[in-house]
Amino acid sequence: MTSAPGRRSSTFTRLLRHGFTDPSAAEQLLDSDGLTLVRNDPVLLDALGATADPDLALRGLARLLEAQDGATARQELLDTLIAAKPLRDRLLGVLGASEALAEHLARHPSDWQALVTYEPRDLHPGVEEFERGLADATDPVSLRVAYRRCLLSIAARDVCGTIEVAQTAAELADLATATLRAALGLAAAAAPEDAALCRLAVIAMGKCGGHELNYVSDVDVIFVGEAADGADEDKALRAATRLASHLMRICSETTVEGSIWPVDANLRPEGRNGPLVRTLASHLAYYQRWAKTWEFQALLKARPVAGDRALGEEYVAALQPLVWQAAERENFVADVQKMRRRVVENIPAAEIDRQLKLGPGGLRDVEFAVQLLQLVHGRSDASLRSGTTLDALKALAAGGYVGRADAAQLDDAYRFLRSMEHRIQLHRLRRTHLVPEDETDLRRLGRSLDLRTDPVATLTREWKRHASVVRRLHEKLFYRPLLDAVAALAPGEARLSAAAARERLIALGYADPAAALRHLEALASGVTRKAAIQRTLLPVLLGWFADSADPDAGLLTFRKVSDALGKTPWYLRLLRDEGAAAENLARVLSAGRLAPDLLMRAPEAVALLGDGGGGLRPRPRAHLEQEILAAVRRADNAVQAVTAARGVRRRELFRTSAADIVGSYGTESQPAEADQGALVDLVGGAVSDLTAATLSGTLRAVVREGWGDTLPTRFAIIGMGRFGGHELGYGSDADVLFVHEPREGVDEREAAEAANKVVAEMRRLLQVPSADPPLIVDADLRPEGKSGPLVRTLTSYEAYYRRWSLVWERHALLRAEHVAGDEELGRRFTELIDPLRYPAAGLDEEAVREIRRLKARMESERLPRGADPKLHTKLGPGGLSDVEWTVQLLQLRHGAREPGLRTTRTRQALAAARAAGLISEEDASTLDEAWVLATRVRNAVMLVRGRAGDTFPTVPRELSAVGRYLGYGPGHAGDMLDAYRRTARRARSVVEELFYGGS
Repeated sequence: MTSAPGRRSSTFTRLLRHGFTDPSAAEQLLDSDGLTLVRNDPVLLDALGATADPDLALRGLARLLEAQDGATARQELLDTLIAAKPLRDRLLGVLGASEALAEHLARHPSDWQALVTYEPRDLHPGVEEFERGLADATDPVSLRVAYRRCLLSIAARDVCGTIEVAQTAAELADLATATLRAALGLAAAAAPEDAALCRLAVIAMGKCGGHELNYVSDVDVIFVGEAADGADEDKALRAATRLASHLMRICSETTVEGSIWPVDANLRPEGRNGPLVRTLASHLAYYQRWAKTWEFQALLKARPVAGDRALGEEYVAALQPLVWQAAERENFVADVQKMRRRVVENIPAAEIDRQLKLGPGGLRDVEFAVQLLQLVHGRSDASLRSGTTLDALKALAAGGYVGRADAAQLDDAYRFLRSMEHRIQLHRLRRTHLVPEDETDLRRLGRSLDLRTDPVATLTREWKRHASVVRRLHEKLFYRPLLDAVAALAPGEARLSAAAARERLIALGYADPAAALRHLEALASGVTRKAAIQRTLLPVLLGWFADSADPDAGLLTFRKVSDALGKTPWYLRLLRDEGAAAENLARVLSAGRLAPDLLMRAPEAVALLGDGGGGLRPRPRAHLEQEILAAVRRADNAVQAVTAARGVRRRELFRTSAADIVGSYGTESQPAEADQGALVDLVGGAVSDLTAATLSGTLRAVVREGWGDTLPTRFAIIGMGRFGGHELGYGSDADVLFVHEPREGVDEREAAEAANKVVAEMRRLLQVPSADPPLIVDADLRPEGKSGPLVRTLTSYEAYYRRWSLVWERHALLRAEHVAGDEELGRRFTELIDPLRYPAAGLDEEAVREIRRLKARMESERLPRGADPKLHTKLGPGGLSDVEWTVQLLQLRHGAREPGLRTTRTRQALAAARAAGLISEEDASTLDEAWVLATRVRNAVMLVRGRAGDTFPTVPRELSAVGRYLGYGPGHAGDMLDAYRRTARRARSVVEELFYGGS
């Protein structure tokens, strides 16, 4: 039939209206011999238009008709198709959704008749019905054909909406059960002597075990074998292994009819490295001694499905008690969550946004969250012990372990995502969890889910909405009911019992669950707006606290901060509206004692945690000095002025420590800083600048109070040690020298008295007990040490250094840098000491030997008694002293001719030595790594304990907190210590060569 040129035929228009995307090709198919008689049948066109892909359905129908054995068979199919609506909907629905099943029908053209019957008993077949459907299979090829025929009936009911997604998944699992039994039967028939020797049970795991299988998925199994009566156990196990291997091949190998699905036994003890078949006693011994947390999680879904039924039930009965003890394992929750994160991290970057199963907001998020709750609460509540995700979720909601509204949203999202997964896999019967990118595929997928108006856009919107719900609820699911346990509930809601709440808190790592519940009650109970916001925040905060080494301290300090700022309107609004602020606060409060102590002295500093982390950037020294000097000018006296300066110092120490913690831990939106040296430089530079600004302000305040605008003598402060090197830690003293020069016409005695009074008053005011941390000013590196005058004139320094200076003093002067006071005087002091610290002739051998003797004596005299030298970050082998003295020896020897070495900073000097060829790149890298790590450990100890220390803590929780700061997960403190020893050992070998080897 043709139409006038330039005009569309009426059939073309009708096809467009019925959803065909290629009406021209469809017209040609309808004009073919097989379809000519029904080409204008409105019933057929309406039915085709109702499918997911009318073009695909019509092509499949044309192929099926063409494959029929003669005209009579073709006519029978057409007549039944037009007359019987159930068959029409089923057959065309499958043809429009699955290209693979259309190919099966083309190869086996009589199988369409499996869709004709429409009795109630056909609507929900179980294992027995599927076993009957597979009963005639006599070899792997015929088993595949029978399997596809059964699969055809499931797919037909699925696409027609006769069964919903959970029923579809259950039927697929039942079909898998029947197939495993049939395959084992074929294997036993092929080797009857093996079958006679052993008892073999097949345990389904994963989605098959959970009665929630996909169309195309690995079928996870574990094999259990025992000797038959009178048989030798070793022979029986070998026989069982041959049977199990044959079963796997029958299902997995590709034949002319393709494969069924891979049978995966890698969840067995020891995975691929373990024996394929074990006895029950061997399984039990492994799980009692060696199994990891994830292996118990996998056993949640264990279900005997084939082989020796009694043995399979014995296996489950023996292992189930161990499953419900898993939550008592140390770091249980952290292990499960870490495994989930690892799954996400292993997704290729190009796929993560299309992953339905493994990506953020995907199916695995729901499954992991549900399984985590089951393992924690299933110990005491047997109603939760279901292997099926949706059944378990329903039971969790009924028991109050999950809020009903949250459970309903998760159920809805899970069903939608599983439906998407089913329809994606059904198209070509391929194992995939990726949302397609092709618009045709997306259109078919959307239409298969009854999204008929703009199916591509609607599908994308609904998918993203459900994924967002899962992402939002995944973390919250575990923590929200803890609040419900202490707060008023809506009518009909079940409450988490006190015992269940305690179980959950212990599983999360809280050492004092009773106190934690009291804190939650104080924060979240009541009907005030403040309590309502806290109920929104706390589920997420509890998770972040639990991700630290000391959740109890994090929650306690959060309560204290909230009590202090409870009436401040911006506080809770900041945490609610700026995700970064809440997460940053949780990290800072639970990382140790220093930062929370600083924050509690001025809780308003919590505002720094907002601004997406921008508020945590250390401020430049010029800005700090400007603020402190302005505060000094406003103060009525020196005490008030220095109090203000110390207040700024406290706030900025909190800013720096918070930035350090957040950078070390990372956040959900910002990974941890990979460059450890950058974090060390951040802390060293920020604390050193802050100390210099504080000294400048204190000097100004003392001078103004005692002498007005002008001191009788010029006065400068020289930073020494780590202060001069811009490497101060949180607990470091400020090592300094004081230098002065009488102004013109001023008596030297008067000038000296004034300078000494300034120093004494500065040191007193900076150490006055108060809410702010003291700043200890240490001048012991001055000429003659503690025996020498505290302040000298520039002339006195010159005379002393010219006549009396010792090697150790020249060594100490390598770090000297002007930090406060008269800049011109500071510059002249630097010019005075440069020839001493960078001698033109370098060092003679006697001076080198003296430096080596000094270092050896320092190590032997100052190392604390009982300390492990290998773990002492300052004086131990490969520690700070080793690296710094090695670098400083290079500076003393070569600084005069290598300008790059004339720096007070260790890492800069090391880089300059490498650039000058004085040290190899490998050795420089080894020393730098060791120095950075030792500095990080010292910073960590101060952050965790609130007081300085040069060795790793001995208290396990504190040691774990240091580990978390350094990037080690729970339970890996030993790995951290081993890594430190290795790094220090490598550095010491370089030091032995460069410092002690005479090079």
